[in-house]
Amino acid sequence: MTNHAGPGHDRSDTGLSAIISERSQLINLAYRLLGSLAEAEDAVQETYTRWYAMSPQQRDAIASPGAWLTTVATRICLDLLGSARARREAYVGEWIPEPLPGRTEWTSGATADPADRVTMDESVSMAFLIALESMTPAQRVALILHDVFRYSFAEIAEITGRTPAACRELASQARRRLRTSRPQAAPAAHQAGLVRDFKQAWEAKDIRTLIGLLDPGATLTADGGGLVRAALRPIEGGERIARYIVDIAGRAPDNRTILERTVNGQPGLTIQQEGVTVAVYAFDIAHDRITHIWAVRNPDKLRPWTAG
Repeated sequence: MTNHAGPGHDRSDTGLSAIISERSQLINLAYRLLGSLAEAEDAVQETYTRWYAMSPQQRDAIASPGAWLTTVATRICLDLLGSARARREAYVGEWIPEPLPGRTEWTSGATADPADRVTMDESVSMAFLIALESMTPAQRVALILHDVFRYSFAEIAEITGRTPAACRELASQARRRLRTSRPQAAPAAHQAGLVRDFKQAWEAKDIRTLIGLLDPGATLTADGGGLVRAALRPIEGGERIARYIVDIAGRAPDNRTILERTVNGQPGLTIQQEGVTVAVYAFDIAHDRITHIWAVRNPDKLRPWTAG
């Protein structure tokens, strides 16, 4: 297989350090496929369990350990994606991918290994991950492996057990879904300015300004996981969203703080109470307006923001 992880990926050394060095690549792949850091960590752990379940002779016979690990991790993710659809259909409220802080913003102790920290780029933006949710597992795998990790369709065919032509068609179908569901994103600096204006208007309970910042057809989706109070269905319409979040502000305790933070590589907000993050807000912005807001309050999904 082609080198997809930078210098040293195809080293012949099958010792511990060479194998563990693949962990970051595998975590990055699995998170993009699953939309959950916790599930990604489990998938990578299972991949290593299978590696070490083999005899030393079997491991030595593998020409490219990195390729073997990637193949196994991808197949585990495919299996998980198949079962995840049923689990998410039974989920209380709306399911949103697990939000991640910027690389320099992880709470101390949130993950024991820096290799578990996902590299931030457009392919982990909340809007991109949400768009992936509309795809079949096979489309998702083909798109991520080819367009993000630059695997050839011949290599993807090896991993998935399909033909290169079938993998090419799956990736093409996935791209069409992306184009349909996602308008051109605004520049990062412009996004940051709009999110900052949104924060200030929220703190001031300024409904008129909030309505002006929101697209008339905007949608707010909240994920409480059934554990904390959250809107069970998406709230649609800029004015309805503005009134909803002002109502939240009016009922919030005095010790609540809204902070500007990077969320999945994009400008976002967090809500803290007594220094503990209790909610993370991700935004999608197009045509100078906020078009989508995703609010995650499920504590199980806030581990990277709260552990320490």
